[in-house]
Order: sequence, then structure tokens, then C-alpha cells
Amino acid sequence: VQLQASGGGLVQPGGSLRLSCAASGFTLGYYAVSWFRQVPGKEREGVSCISRGENGTVYADSVKGRFTISRDDAKREVYLQMDSLTPEDTALYRCTTDRAQPTCSGSIRYRMGPIRGQGTLVTVSS
Repeated sequence: VQLQASGGGLVQPGGSLRLSCAASGFTLGYYAVSWFRQVPGKEREGVSCISRGENGTVYADSVKGRFTISRDDAKREVYLQMDSLTPEDTALYRCTTDRAQPTCSGSIRYRMGPIRGQGTLVTVSS
């Protein structure tokens, strides 16, 4: 039972990246999935969350209008499309889920769940 995040890299300001979160060992489609990001010395931030069956998405104010979360349950993957990136988006991005939470109305929106990927690093710099 694990999540694997990928898709990070170095991108110039104004550029785009698409992160992927792939599940193995369980059916991801039953549960809400969140993306968090963390910068050393700063508090971890909940970036976005998507409920089961795409019945609800949530975004932090800092990324609203620039990031889009989606899921492909047949592939057991969740994606984070990040556009108009700025240096402030530089962070380690991690995906997480909790098999007790099907929607983003619970704590998965604010705290990482027990199943979490190792993270993928996004660096926005010219």
C-alpha cells in the first residue's frame, strides 16, 4: 500500500508542470486525495484536495486559479496541473490519502493521512 509522486523538476517562472500521484496495493478511487507542499523552515501547506468520484475539489488561496487537481481512477492516479508558476511555488510536493476519508470535508484537507508518497521536488527559478 503506497503512493508514488512524480513529475517535479526545474521550471522557469510562468511555466507549467504536471505532478502525478500513483497508487499501488489499494483502490485509490474510493478515497479523497490531497497534495501538500513543504519548504524547509516553513509550515506544511495543504495545496489541493479531490474527493472520491471528483465530487468536490478544494484549493488553497495561494494556488486558486493556477492549479487544477484531477483524477483517473482507472489508472489509480491523481494529478496536479500547475500553471503560472512562481518562485513561491518552489517546494517538495507530496500526495496523501486516508482510507477512512472519501471526501475532502475531513482532516485530509488539513493534515497528511497515513498513506503518503515520498514527494517530488518542484523548483521555480530563472
